[in-house]
Amino acid sequence: MNDKRPVNLDLTQFSFPLPALTSIVHRATGLILFVGTAILLYILELSLSSEEDFNSVKECLDGFFVKFIIWGILSGLLYHLVAGFKHLLMDFGIGETLEGGVLGAKVTIVISAVLILLAGVWLW
Repeated sequence: MNDKRPVNLDLTQFSFPLPALTSIVHRATGLILFVGTAILLYILELSLSSEEDFNSVKECLDGFFVKFIIWGILSGLLYHLVAGFKHLLMDFGIGETLEGGVLGAKVTIVISAVLILLAGVWLW
């Protein structure tokens, strides 16, 4: 029996390729969207309950912390959307090679970064 196998894997030892990292972030942004949807639905429900609550939500949305949370949710949405298009193209057979995967990951990061920065400018 081979007892030289590691008992606990230290994930910091591994260097993941860029397509793997973009795929992991795609999954993480899916989780961010799941939680963010609950937050946004709560804000919507609160704003529809009464005029006073609507005014308090409107006033709260002008705060830096709330704008930062909204920007985080919007950033997750934008990255998830761009990475989803990349996965859709791969489903059609475009970019399935190793070189295509790396190029697709780089394009995903660049387009997402530009859209996320534009969303930040739009919010502030």
